Amino acid sequence: AGVPSKDVLPANPGKFDGAKDCSDLSHLNNATVFHNLRVRYEEDLIHTYSGLFLVVINPYHWIPIYTPEITDLYRNKRRNEVHPHVFAIADEAYRAMIQNKQNQSMLITGESGAGKTENTKKVIQYLAIIAGKASEGGTLEKQILQANPMMEAFGNAKTNKNDNSSRFGKFIRLQFNQGGMIAG
Repeated sequence: AGVPSKDVLPANPGKFDGAKDCSDLSHLNNATVFHNLRVRYEEDLIHTYSGLFLVVINPYHWIPIYTPEITDLYRNKRRNEVHPHVFAIADEAYRAMIQNKQNQSMLITGESGAGKTENTKKVIQYLAIIAGKASEGGTLEKQILQANPMMEAFGNAKTNKNDNSSRFGKFIRLQFNQGGMIAG
């Protein structure tokens, strides 16, 4: 059983397997993007750029990529200086806010069980560490991190993929003072 030639898409040379950014692929189509994501996923590299976007695939198991040591690796680094990671996106947004004195936004989206809530918590955790007094026992940062489970309790339900799936979108606004510290 052959595939009609009109349905065959070009593949990338092997040197592109596991590319950190899908926009670097010489042939960009669904098959090559999914192949690249699968290669990275199989190596527990769940973060991959696609141009300006970060694609994160839920590993469905614990990977030690959100530790204090990892946080330190991403602090004050440009995106191209470190591996793709939600911390790199959070740091880039924070630095742009400080340098340009302009509000920044992040959109974390995906299907049920994709990890939206976990990634949102990781962004808040990262910002609390770099822009808060968390290391000094800051209470505001702790309150922000602890508020999420309470918000989830009002609109979650069990689904096939997730025992605690959110039934609503979330809008979270963090406010910073002139010094770049979390203020609310």
